[in-house]
Order: sequence, then C-alpha cells, then structure tokens
Amino acid sequence: MLFGIVAVLLALCLCRHVLADAADHNADSFTNPVLWEDLADLDIFRVDDAWYYSASTMHYSPGAPILRSYDLINWEYIGHSVPTLEWSSKYNLTGNERAYVKGIWASTMRYRKSNDKWYWLGCIESGKTYVYTAPSVTGPWSLASTLSTCFYDAGLFIDDDDTMYVAYGNTRLSVAQLSPDGLSIVKTQQVYSSPGNIGTLEGSRMYKYNGQYYILTTRPANAEYVLKASSPFGSYSIKILANSLSPPAAGGGNPHQGGIVDTPNGNWYYMAFEDAYPGGRIPVLAPITWGSDGFPVLTTSGGGWGVTYPMPMTAHPLPALIGTDSFLGPDLSHQWEWNHNPDTTKFNISNGLTLNTATVTNDLYAARNTLTHRIHGPISTATIVLDTTNMADGDRAGLSLFRDQSAWIGVLNDSGSLKVGMVNSITMDASWRTTNTGRTAATANVSKGTIYLRCNVNISPGAGRTGTFSYSTDGASFTNLGTAFALTTDWHYFIGYRWGIFNYATKALGGFVTVSSFTQDVS
Repeated sequence: MLFGIVAVLLALCLCRHVLADAADHNADSFTNPVLWEDLADLDIFRVDDAWYYSASTMHYSPGAPILRSYDLINWEYIGHSVPTLEWSSKYNLTGNERAYVKGIWASTMRYRKSNDKWYWLGCIESGKTYVYTAPSVTGPWSLASTLSTCFYDAGLFIDDDDTMYVAYGNTRLSVAQLSPDGLSIVKTQQVYSSPGNIGTLEGSRMYKYNGQYYILTTRPANAEYVLKASSPFGSYSIKILANSLSPPAAGGGNPHQGGIVDTPNGNWYYMAFEDAYPGGRIPVLAPITWGSDGFPVLTTSGGGWGVTYPMPMTAHPLPALIGTDSFLGPDLSHQWEWNHNPDTTKFNISNGLTLNTATVTNDLYAARNTLTHRIHGPISTATIVLDTTNMADGDRAGLSLFRDQSAWIGVLNDSGSLKVGMVNSITMDASWRTTNTGRTAATANVSKGTIYLRCNVNISPGAGRTGTFSYSTDGASFTNLGTAFALTTDWHYFIGYRWGIFNYATKALGGFVTVSSFTQDVS
C-alpha cells in the first residue's frame, strides 16, 4: 500500500522534474555553486531578457548542451548544438574504435540578430573547426561549414557593425575575422604571446565594452587574465581578473575560465568553473565592476570567491533539475546524453525507456547505448525501476557510476538464472583503453520482473568520496549490495562522474530491458 501511494505521488507531482524549492530560489541572495553539476568550459551570453550557457561534453552525444536562465541562477536544459558527433566513426563506439576524452571542449556559441541565426563553433581533436547553425536556439541544428583552421578554445564575438570575430589559441593567442555569413575565414592574426612569467593561456572569450575589446583567457588551473585593446587585432595589454582565489565549494580548485555577462540594468558578472572532482567542473558566479583603467574587477568576499552574493535579478524559478523522469517520449529530456553516438535502432522512448542490447562485449566501456546523466551534487541518490522480463542469456543491465574508474549495480542473466550483482574495479588507462572489465563483489538471487536499483554517492571535491549500491524488489525496502566504491578524483578524464544506464550482451544480441523511471534526489 505504501509503495502504491508513493508511486502515485511521484507520477502526479514529479513526472520529469520536481518544482524548485521556493526557499532556495526566491531569496535576496544566491549560493555558489550556481549549478552543482559538471558543466565545464562554459560560454555564457545574454539575448534580451534571457541568458544562454554552452558547455563541453567530450565524447558524449548529443554534444554541447544549451541551458537557459532568466535570472543567472535558475537554469534549464533546452537542447544541444551538436545533434550527433559526425566527425569520425570512432564516435560510434563500434569495433575497436572509441573517442573517450576527445570531441567537444571549450567551444563557443552566440546569437546573431542581423540574420536571426544561432551559431556554434568548435575545434575537434586539434584539427578542423566545425560550424553549426540553427534558426532557433532549440534547433534544428545542422553542420553549416568546416574550417581548416583549428580555433582552439574559441570565443565567438559579434561586433556592433555585425562583423564576426573569433579569439582562440594556446599561449599564442589569435583573432580571426569571419566572412559576412560567418562560415569562412577572412583573416587571422596573432595578437598576444604569453610571457614566461605568466605561462600557458587558453580558454579565450571575446567581448566589447565602452569601445574597448577584451579577451578573457585562463591560466589553468588557477587564474583568469583579461586582455584589452582598442582594436580587435590589438595591441593588447593584460591584467589579472582572478588569481588563486579560495573556492566556494570547499576542497575544490581555484575558480577560473569562463565568461563575463551583463544584465539589462547594466550590472556585470563573471561566471567561472571550479574543479570539483570527482564531480567535475561546476559553475560559480560573482559580480564584477569596471575599474578606472577600463579593466573588470572581481568582487571577492574575505579575499576569496564568495559563497553567497546578492541576486543579480528578481528570481525566476524554473523546474528543478532533480526529480523523476518517466521517459514519456517520444524524445529524451535534454539532460540526457549517450556515451558516444547511440545505435538509434536499439532503443525506444514511450512510457518508459526500452534498451535493446546493442553490443556483444564484456566491457562496459565498449558497450554501445549507455545513457548518461549528470550527477547533481554534492550528495545524490539515483534510483531506476528496471523490468528484466526480456533479458537474454548473458545480458547485463543496470545503473552505473560512470567514469574512467567505474562500478555498477545490475542484473546478470546467466543461463536463465538471474542475479543482482555489484561490480567494481572497471578501469581505463591513461590512453583510455580498458585495463579491467570489473570484479563481481557481491550477488543475490532474484527473479525476472521488476527490480529497483539504487546508488547513493558523494561527489563533493576532495578525497574519500564513495558510492554505495542497493536494490529492492518492492520499491520500499532496499538491501545494500557489495562494498563502498571509492571514486577517483583525478582530473585527466576531465568529465566528472555520471549516472549511466546500460544494457549489453555477453553472448548474443536480442534481449531488452525497460526502464520505467529514473529518479534523482539530493541530500
């Protein structure tokens, strides 16, 4: 009876998302991080009364998520700029090909008023730059041009006269002028070379304020510099905006890299990210003012990045990013991204997510159609409701903590005998090759049918962060399985831990499972 009541309440009140907590979103101040989710290499800009946010996604597909806000604090996912990672077959995760830690990083997005068009640019694997455009921010997005120059860590800027520029580069920073349609290069020129006492500079973002041109650029992973000139092509002078500031999320890295943005009433803000592994890179926001020398000045608190600041605008609550997704269909919510491009013939979304096995393997990292979701920090619990009735012999399906060191809880079908198991020690090496396909730490016998799989995880920055797994056959009483899984805090994989829902075959294709819901709660 209790489970039935809970299920009804979830269906009526949560559906895809629960509403935001009014106490958190109607206050006079906000708390950093603005979003406790992995949304790195952010590019942020305003169009009229709305702000838009684009982020890195590496090998996840679709790529380059788009978020929107009406107050800079409450955000919603509204789409992706790159519908599919179409640049190479390795992004399909077929055969022995894989593209881990490649793909989309430090890209850029803008709206161009003169032709009512949206642009996204990104350099892929330090090779070519791909330009995607759309008639609306929500799409449809399509590949419009391929440029032979790599706009490394690019920042797109549209000047008052509608000329389009791109700032880019690593240590030797350049500015390119684009053609009137924005799809080819007119000229490119190096504008700054970082001296030895500063070191590496990257992550360029370009702006104009009071007739002066600015390029924000980061010294990874602890400082942000600002270049200023009276012309897009320089010459530029330089000054520090943020340097080794204590982070708002204790235990994380110094806020750096990101962009500046204004409000309709003329106030300015700098949004950066904080390295918060194992969770990833999370966005933080602080006000800026403009100094008498024309450079922006960050508003600090106690010598560090403030944990709280006054609200930039009157709060505009949006549906919360946590709650229940019942996969009502026909499309996935924009919070979801696949590990590499999916095989679209092997899944369906309609009153539940049906996952057919798409790969025969014993390696989670080689299994196609693993569906991932950002973990909402710092402490989160995810629960999936899984129907195993149609699993085939040799199939493995469940819920994972997905990164270069992974673990999962799931159902194993071996010769028709089903067990729920906790598997850990799934690892990659520094070249992102699988070094261990996992060790089954614990199992329990179960029957075919509905099972509830759960993981509770702490992704706050620092060492000693763990995930624990449990299962239930009635949705009310959960049993822990296996040992606590220690999450890696190494940064080289770049993307933080995600939830991963998977179903793969170890013997032959043909089986399938249905996930009727995914619920994420925070504590």
